Amino acid sequence: MHELSICSAIAGTATDHAGGRRVDRIRLRIGHFRQVVPETLAHSWTIHTTGTSLSNCKLDVTYIPAVIHCEECDTDTTLDSPILRCNQCGEIRANLISGEEFLIESIDVAEEVG
Repeated sequence: MHELSICSAIAGTATDHAGGRRVDRIRLRIGHFRQVVPETLAHSWTIHTTGTSLSNCKLDVTYIPAVIHCEECDTDTTLDSPILRCNQCGEIRANLISGEEFLIESIDVAEEVG
């Protein structure tokens, strides 16, 4: 369950960034190949932040599908499995366009400390 360690890293980054101010919301972009289970991430966030300065902070996650671009037939394929194969022509020579992201997109903090 790597989601708990992910939450720990996110919380640390947000707390450092906030400089003592209240953190209201954190927006993330997580790619399919990061293998983060949405329900487990939400539960881990609650476990990690309960009783802390982040206990009321909302975690908004946008999950990014894994998409490849086929060099052979010039089409994009959204993958359902971790096999980098074009759904159109079956070619395996493809470039990963998305799916490996892990980004804290924004951290919303209160105007004043306290």
